[in-house]
Amino acid sequence: MRRICLTLPTNRPCSETIVAVAGEAAYAAGHFGAEVHLLILDSCPAEVYAEHARTVRGLPQDPRIVVHHLDEARQRDFLRRVTAQAGAGDSGRLLELMLPDRLSYGACTNRAFLIARALGCESVHRRDSDSRYQTADGGPAFPVHHELTALGRRAGDVAREVTRTALDAEHHHKPVAMAGSSFIGELSVDIEEILRLDPGIYHQVVSLWAPMDWPEERKRQLVGESFRGAGTEAFLRDDSTLTLVDPMRVDMCNIAFHGVHEQVPLPPATDTIGSDYFLIHLVHDAALPGVLHNRNIVNYYTGERRTDAGFLAYQLRFVKFLLSMRYFNFIYDRMAEAGGALLDDRGRVRPAAIAGFARESTRLDRTENILRLDVLDTAYRKLGGRYARFAGHLAGQRERLLDEAQQDIEDFALLTDAWEALMRTAGRTALNSPPGQPG
Repeated sequence: MRRICLTLPTNRPCSETIVAVAGEAAYAAGHFGAEVHLLILDSCPAEVYAEHARTVRGLPQDPRIVVHHLDEARQRDFLRRVTAQAGAGDSGRLLELMLPDRLSYGACTNRAFLIARALGCESVHRRDSDSRYQTADGGPAFPVHHELTALGRRAGDVAREVTRTALDAEHHHKPVAMAGSSFIGELSVDIEEILRLDPGIYHQVVSLWAPMDWPEERKRQLVGESFRGAGTEAFLRDDSTLTLVDPMRVDMCNIAFHGVHEQVPLPPATDTIGSDYFLIHLVHDAALPGVLHNRNIVNYYTGERRTDAGFLAYQLRFVKFLLSMRYFNFIYDRMAEAGGALLDDRGRVRPAAIAGFARESTRLDRTENILRLDVLDTAYRKLGGRYARFAGHLAGQRERLLDEAQQDIEDFALLTDAWEALMRTAGRTALNSPPGQPG
């Protein structure tokens, strides 16, 4: 029986989403005969965790679905045993990168990757707690339908089961490494208010994630596409393409991986949006087949983002994302140049190549990032109100943020070097501590 991991990382109340994702697990089991491990990685406070636990206990029972609801203590126990036994360097440092004391979109998904390996799952399917499914013909349009139709199968065979094929025949012998779609609804990055306040400033700010030497027209195109997902068009009927998936067309709330996630991790950067999108770029640049479908998920903002504390935290994550692009733009360029050379003779990604590009990027000077901070300072002060107050907050953290942006990439290289050893060890490590041993 095919065994898969459907994972929901969360740090906010989301009982409704848990029930919905459990429905997708039931669909995968019923329509594809899969054994589904529903993995809820819960970083919420104790009272919210308890609420989620009650929700989990109330889910319909199905022998083909195993629910794992793990708080951070249980996650840490598993990771501590894996990092200690892997023999891949400083186990304490690796544990910090896997479960940092600050929010990390990449690290939470890396935990799902390792746990999926421990559970013997061949693929990982990620959803987010601030999204919900569209409906069609009276029921949810579950992305897992396309994911399980394609993942891990020879691309040439999958070509018969998609709407169209835009994949050169030279890639048809490769297995499908990724299936994904995007979202509709609110922008994936909470900056729509900036667009309403001043479209010119919005363009200035969003264009900062492009390389500084891009021509203005190319930046304008990037800004027009950024963070909008699939727009607002509702799902009506299935449409799927076998292709080298454009990273701008998929989102991490609606993604599934086969194989590649066991070869290279996601960057474990803290307090940085977009740090979990790396594998999407890698799959494309390494010319690994993927399926792009249209079962887009609905994105919405939770109330926490509307609070003063939530606004401050989110804007800081956005700034760190812009600073991270100084390094990722360089890495992506190197990956695009390497192309198929990113793969070994077995079709697996060469982790050493990725780690090498990351380390090379850390030798870049910081001039571009200093300029980014200057532009942001001016832009936010012009917006006034809470944006001006945020600019004042940002001014006192410039050096720390510049240092962290570089350190995050060095950490990514370190984790990439250790990743295969961590994966091998996870494959022989029980998720829960043996009876009688401390957790």
